[in-house]
Amino acid sequence: MIKKLLIANRGDSACRIARTAKAMGIAVATVHSSTDRQAAHVRQIGQSIEVGGGPASESYLNIPAIIAAAQTVGADAVHPGIGFLSETPDFGSAVEDAGLIFIGPTADTLARFGNKLQAKQEAAELGIPVIPGADLASDDEAGIGAVVADMQPPLLLKAAAGGGGRGIRVVREDDNLGENIASAMREAKASFGRADLLVEQYLDRPRHLEVQLAGDGTGAAIHLFDRECSLQRRHQKVVEEAPVARLDANLRQSILDAACRLATHTKLRGLATAEFLVVGDAFFFLEVNPRLQVEHPVTEAVTGLDLVAWQLRI
Repeated sequence: MIKKLLIANRGDSACRIARTAKAMGIAVATVHSSTDRQAAHVRQIGQSIEVGGGPASESYLNIPAIIAAAQTVGADAVHPGIGFLSETPDFGSAVEDAGLIFIGPTADTLARFGNKLQAKQEAAELGIPVIPGADLASDDEAGIGAVVADMQPPLLLKAAAGGGGRGIRVVREDDNLGENIASAMREAKASFGRADLLVEQYLDRPRHLEVQLAGDGTGAAIHLFDRECSLQRRHQKVVEEAPVARLDANLRQSILDAACRLATHTKLRGLATAEFLVVGDAFFFLEVNPRLQVEHPVTEAVTGLDLVAWQLRI
């Protein structure tokens, strides 16, 4: 049983995790930057260690400082929260190398799902439909241009290490291809530290569905039903709802089964969300986010479960 938890995050994410941990009898501490000394999560949680300057790169992304903070407060586990280091394999490894419990998937799982091309290839190997596109990611503008020239528009340029709608451009016949490629690469590099892009067929106005997953790390995994996030602006989710309405029962079951196959195949430990696009009666794998998502309260509302408690128990 975890005795003390360091929450390596800030804001509502840190406060929400702390509430559940305290309710379970687990002592909590957190971290802050030099500009967040009076932040809400510092005041609500109580014990907090300053881990660096204002920029996230100096504080909330500072792996050695966070490990040192966990050791200073006597924590035996670290929760990465939402965002920041939550999907960083090196952080998961560093936590466990320090003899602490990482509340999240293994570093191997984080790496496999973090690489969008590898995740897509693994889904295809499991017989899960994937969006048609090139079978490689590249940071060579000329090479990407050649791939686009061999495909039928509209197409989607997507950061291979991406998420959150960043590093994405839609390419139509009359678009400025060179500028689209260059701008997508610049945004990908600035957001994720990598400029390589995937090229896929663009699906116009699909439904965007998610499946909440939980696994025990041995290959046993279950779904906690689905959510829909089709209402978006600039590839950012605006409204999330559950359960998914007006979806054929057989199609729903196929999507849930596909998500569970992915979780079982990767021996998921903890929580993850598998995402799919639906066009008519067909569905396509999009990605897996191997962490607690912002949208998790929607699943909690329809199931009555506390997903953070599940993470801590697993």
